[in-house]
Amino acid sequence: MKNQISNKFLLLILLIFQLSSCVSKKDIVYFQNDEIEQAKVSNSYKTIIKPDDLLQITITALDTDAVRPFNLAAVTYSTSSNSAIGVAQQQTYLVDNVGEIDFPILGKLKIGGLSRDEAINLLKEKLEPDYLKDPNINIKIANFKISILGDISRPGSYTVPNERITILEAIALAGDLNISGKRNEILVHREEEGKKVVYKVNLLSKAIFTSPVYYLQQNDLVYVEPNYARIQSASSNSSTSLFISITGLLITIVSLLTR
Repeated sequence: MKNQISNKFLLLILLIFQLSSCVSKKDIVYFQNDEIEQAKVSNSYKTIIKPDDLLQITITALDTDAVRPFNLAAVTYSTSSNSAIGVAQQQTYLVDNVGEIDFPILGKLKIGGLSRDEAINLLKEKLEPDYLKDPNINIKIANFKISILGDISRPGSYTVPNERITILEAIALAGDLNISGKRNEILVHREEEGKKVVYKVNLLSKAIFTSPVYYLQQNDLVYVEPNYARIQSASSNSSTSLFISITGLLITIVSLLTR
């Protein structure tokens, strides 16, 4: 009789642990809900220039002498063996907090809030025909990065050299969500027109392919919230040994009462 009650008590504890650790398939499988609205799917992506962007601006034309003042060279120095070594590199232009850059000869240019194509057209209007004929302009963001935090395998900041990355590619880059990550409430923090905006993304739904944050922008922050079980587990880790001690005490009490 005593052994039967003790065994039942142990089975009850194991059952509680089993139920608390169960993860439903519907909570972890991506793209299982809804249908893709093809009319809303767009592969177009537009880079918007923002404050704190570091821009590499390259201008070419047939007249190489005329174009030289607009392509300033920068030199960085490194010291080794008591000697300084200069390394030539392309000049970058920092977009200030009001969206302006200080460009050679042209002076202050307001390009914050413009797309890449709009910024290129603005430069062409300023350069042609007074300074250059048929200039070819290329603009690249030198410090394009995104950050991923929360319940994910490899949280951190990631540089994106080609300036184009989807939220799914970013998650893959960070090693995917942990099992305990909430897939239906991914938060994307973004700055738009000087304001902080938060978007919510559901990875369980195919509607993600039509989300305004499907393509991430520079300095976007993706946050993965842990589920309730993970939070409870984290809060109870410090008291695990106490729980085991209490469980052992209860088993002893039950054994004594059934003698």
